[in-house]
Amino acid sequence: MSNNPIDGFTVTKDDFKFIGEGLQRPECILAEKNGDLWAADARGGVVRIRPDGSQAIITQSHDADAFGESSNDAEKFVDGTLPNGLAFADNGDILISNFGTDCLERMTRTGETEVMFDTVDGEPIGKVNFVARDSKNRIWITVSTMLHDWPKAISPNIIDGRILLYEEGVGVRIVADDVHFSNECKLDANEEYLYVVQTCGRNIARYKIGPDGSLSNKEIYGPTDHGRLIDGIAFDAYGNLWGTHVMNDGIFAIKPDGDLHIIFDDSSPEEVKKLDDAFQAEKVDADLLLSMGGEIATWCASVTFGGPDLKTVYVGSLRATNIPYFTSPVAGLPMVHWNETF
Repeated sequence: MSNNPIDGFTVTKDDFKFIGEGLQRPECILAEKNGDLWAADARGGVVRIRPDGSQAIITQSHDADAFGESSNDAEKFVDGTLPNGLAFADNGDILISNFGTDCLERMTRTGETEVMFDTVDGEPIGKVNFVARDSKNRIWITVSTMLHDWPKAISPNIIDGRILLYEEGVGVRIVADDVHFSNECKLDANEEYLYVVQTCGRNIARYKIGPDGSLSNKEIYGPTDHGRLIDGIAFDAYGNLWGTHVMNDGIFAIKPDGDLHIIFDDSSPEEVKKLDDAFQAEKVDADLLLSMGGEIATWCASVTFGGPDLKTVYVGSLRATNIPYFTSPVAGLPMVHWNETF
C-alpha cells in the first residue's frame, strides 16, 4: 500500500485563493522564506508581492552601453523585453531569461540590469526560456528553439531546443541540443539528474549530470506523451514532480514510480481534442491558442512551493492578472536559495 502523500489529493476551483492584482504575464514565481513573492512581468521587470498583499513593480533599467553605442539601442531592447524564467543569484540578484530579447540577464532588487550573455560559441543563443541555479552555483538555461519566429516550433517535428550551462570564470556552453521545445528545468534533491520539460514532446526528459556538468543518458520520465503541452515543473519533498499543462490548463504530478496523477484539470475533453488535432496537423496558430485556457490560471505555466512550511503552491500563468494558490499535503523541495540570506 502506497504512503505517497499526494495519493487521492485533488483540488477544485473552490480550493484556490488569490494574491496580487494587475499583473501582466506572471509566468514564473519565486518564493522567499520571509513570504515575499517575485513574479515575472511583461512590463519589463518583476513584481514583488509582500505577505500582506502589498506589491510593487521593479522595472528593469538597462545600461545603454550593454546594447550598443546609442541609447536608442537600449530603448529598442526594453521595448521588446519579456521576462520569463527567474532564479535568485547567490547574492539575491534576480537572473532573468528574457524570452523577448533572447539573452540571460542579471537584475538587482532595485532594477539595475546587465546582460550576462546573449551568444554561445559566437552565435545567438536562441529563444531563451528558463533559468535555474544549483548548489554548486552553476546556472542552467533552457532555450526553447533556435527559430526567432518561435510559434513555428509548436510542432511534433521540430526538435531544436537546447540546454546551456554557465559557470563563473568558465563561461557558457551547450550541454544538450536535442530538446523538443525546452521549457522549465529543475534538479532533483541529490542534483543527480536535470529534469527538462519538452513542451512539444508533451513529456519530461531527464539527463544524468556528470561531475563536469555534462549531460548524458537522456530518458523520458513518466508518460511518453501527456497528450497536452507542458510548461513548468517543481519537485516536492517526497520526490513527486509537479507540473502544469498549458493551454489545456491543469496541474499534475509524476510520482517516483512514474505514474501520472492529475491534481487539477481546468479544461474539457473537446478543448483537448481540438488542440491535439491542430498540433498533430501542424496547424496551431495564435487564434486557436487564444481560444484555449481555463478560468483559474489561464495558460497555466508554473508551480512554486512557498509559505513558511513550503506547503503553499503558487500557480504562474501567461494570461492571468493575479496568482492563484492552494495548500499541498506535502512540502515542496527547498530550492537552493531557500536557506540563503541576502
